[in-house]
Order: sequence, then structure tokens, then C-alpha cells
Amino acid sequence: MDFLNYHHLRYFRLIAVEGNLTRAARKLNLSPPALSVQLRQLEDSLGHALFERLPSGLELTEAGRVALDYADTIGRAGEELMDVMRHRVGASRQVLRVGAVATLSRNFQLEFLKPALRREDVELVVRSGSLAELIVSMQAHEVDLVLSNEPVRRDVERAWHSHLLADQAVALVGAPEWKEKRLKFPRDFDGVPLVLPTFEGNTRTGFDRLLASANVRPLVLAEVDDMAMLRLLAREAVGLALVPPVVVKDEIASGALVVTHRIAEIRETFHAVTPTRRFPNPLIGELIEAMKAKGVKIVRRKGNTS
Repeated sequence: MDFLNYHHLRYFRLIAVEGNLTRAARKLNLSPPALSVQLRQLEDSLGHALFERLPSGLELTEAGRVALDYADTIGRAGEELMDVMRHRVGASRQVLRVGAVATLSRNFQLEFLKPALRREDVELVVRSGSLAELIVSMQAHEVDLVLSNEPVRRDVERAWHSHLLADQAVALVGAPEWKEKRLKFPRDFDGVPLVLPTFEGNTRTGFDRLLASANVRPLVLAEVDDMAMLRLLAREAVGLALVPPVVVKDEIASGALVVTHRIAEIRETFHAVTPTRRFPNPLIGELIEAMKAKGVKIVRRKGNTS
């Protein structure tokens, strides 16, 4: 009975990547003749030549291209299996590795992670970084999902899924005395001191567009690319801060800050980006569904406008 040798497939994939048997043998710590024997055994098993030997190197045959597609699929499945096994902390505990975009609200992250934090059978690992960095980490199986304030486009090379968990209109928040000024937005905002996010997201661009349409120029005190820092500056009450209310929900609940203006035209979205895997972490689906179920409550909770 014919069978496939996993090592043969692994060797074949590396030879195909290198396009040169000698370089592949060097990386595998094998002699070129020994690797050539391994390749020939795979070709004999499949009944087809996988490479055409050319003066410039090895080139995949038509059968080789088909075989490489299957070898890649089998190889990735094996890597995922090893990854899942390595990240289990014994039979009774699982590891959940979450990447969170650095500019994402910490309050929102906490709401998402609460169900996992309350489970003794789960060890939680949280990493922060840019969206691009975290997507690369997810592709390398270093994180199980990425929390982001923007979706990730899916294409042939990146089979991601962006799950919309919640969305919220951004708002201007400040000390309670700002509410008493009864400023009309954007008409009355010429010279008003503001703390704003940077231009990296859609929030700032949309906000500036609204001001420009009213021919208004506020006094920009600070531009911040980190929601935690934006929250701290808002608490200093030096001016009005443009944030999704969930960022400062505790301050709103305590009365330290108030929402002076909700800007319905600009919305902050919250996404969980997950890869397509044969062995997904089972906790991911549970957390996503739990967050979707309470998403409306998070952004519209009575009494704290968060």
C-alpha cells in the first residue's frame, strides 16, 4: 500500500522554495546526494517527476506545482498541530494569545477578555503593537486573534475574517463645566482647545472635514496616537477630547467627565480578526459571540453613556 512520508514532503517544500538542491541540503544539514535520494523516493511514490533539471536550477513540473499546493497545505496543518500542542499548559489548561492594536481602547479590550479572565482553565497572553505587526504574528501562529479598530481586507494570500463586534459614535468629552457652555458643533468651535487623535485612523480625518466645512479652526492642544494617553489628557480637563465614549466610560460614570457632543457622522468600530485554521482555538468563537451579544450594552449602557 502506497503512503506519503511527511519528511519527504518537508524536504520537497524546501527544495521548491530554494530552487536549488544544494542550498536546500545545506539548510537541512544533509548532503546533496542524500537529499536527492529522498526526493527521488517521493517522486517514485507519486509516480511523477516533480522538478525539471535546468542549467539555471530546478523548476517545478506541472505535477510538481500540484504536489507543492498539497504539500503546503499538509505542512501548514502540521505546523498548526504542533503549535496547538505546544501552547497547551497541561491537559486542563489552554493558552489564549491575543494581539491588540496599541491605539485600541483598553476598556474595550477588557470587556472582550473578561470571560477568559474568569476561567481558571485558561492562561491569557496579550501582546500590543501595530496592526501590520500583529497580522504577521498571527500568520506565524504567535497570536490566535487580533483586536483592532479597523477590519483587515481578505485576499487570496491572507484568509482572514474580520468580525465586527461593536461600533460607537465618537464624542467630545470634557470637564462638567464644558457642558454649561452649550457650544454648537461645529459652528462655535473656532479657537476651542481640543485634544485629538492623530491622522492614522479615520476619526481625525472625518472630524477635520466637518470643521473645514464650517470654516472653523479650533486650538489643537495635542495630537495623540494612543487611546490610553488620550484618556489621561481628557482627565486633565485642559480642553475637550475627541474619543469613543467607551475609552472614558469610568470617568463618565463618576461624573469627572461629561459628553458634550456626540458626533454621529463619525463612528469607531471594534473588530476581532481571526485566521482560517484547521485547528482554531475553541475559546475564540466563545469570546466573539459573547462580545457581539453585549456589544450594544457596551456602547449604549444607560447611566454612563459608554
